[in-house]
Amino acid sequence: MTRIATIPQQRITADAIQRNQERLAVTQAQLASGRKANDLAALGTEAVRTLSTHSMLARAEAQSDVARQLDTTLALYDTAIGGLDALGTDLQQSLLTAQGTGETASLQETIESAFSQFSALLNADEGGVPLFGGGQSTAPFAPATLADLSANPADDFSNGPIRASARVADNLDMTYGITASDLGGRMAQVFRALADAGPFTGALTATQHDALKAAGSALGDAMTGVRALNAENGHRQAKAETLATRADERAMLFKGIISANEDADLGQIAMDLSQQKTMLQASYSVFSQLSGLSLVDYLR
Repeated sequence: MTRIATIPQQRITADAIQRNQERLAVTQAQLASGRKANDLAALGTEAVRTLSTHSMLARAEAQSDVARQLDTTLALYDTAIGGLDALGTDLQQSLLTAQGTGETASLQETIESAFSQFSALLNADEGGVPLFGGGQSTAPFAPATLADLSANPADDFSNGPIRASARVADNLDMTYGITASDLGGRMAQVFRALADAGPFTGALTATQHDALKAAGSALGDAMTGVRALNAENGHRQAKAETLATRADERAMLFKGIISANEDADLGQIAMDLSQQKTMLQASYSVFSQLSGLSLVDYLR
């Protein structure tokens, strides 16, 4: 006798419906999040590679940030050192003019103004931290006027000995710090000599003429040192910019690897979604038809 039963077929169809619903739910979650999986464990064999790439990406982005912050600091160095170069050049010209004419009209004011700028540039800061402090948090150059200079200009510098450095790449530290005594030590001696020879009023005396000549020569040597420091700083700026660009390029590479492993293909998802909806609808239709069958229909 032939046995008539639809229950096994209904169970098979119900299981198919459940599987299709699960697949559809996963695809909808991918569409909503834009990712292949909700966690690294679901990536399978790519999980370890992706986790390692995340670590390398974080390091590359940190190095890029450090290089860019360093570039900002070096730009402030460039501004201060360039200002020092300019005032030294102007002062040197004023000294030569006074020697040539034998007159000191406004020379004293020029010297005092130059010293005031000199003091301000050596005490320049970044966010309240002295640029040339050598690790100290206080202003590295104390005198504000010529009269405040000590007999030994070296005593007027209170900067520390530390040259700041930054980790700009893997196993690469760049030392970039410049101290106030390195930058302005010899110029301070020039200002001390000018203070001792002054004040400059009226016609130059023979002693003052000789003092201006010696000061001009010493100032020329000091400016050579300042320009050398500026050249080194410019080299560091170029290097920091290059390192920042390379770090950005590495970060882009790592992001591409992570995207390939984690990000969902929206075009493929759209196709899968359409196919899974069709399969689910077909399963519903088959289940409905099986549920509607009865022995009466068979006997007909």
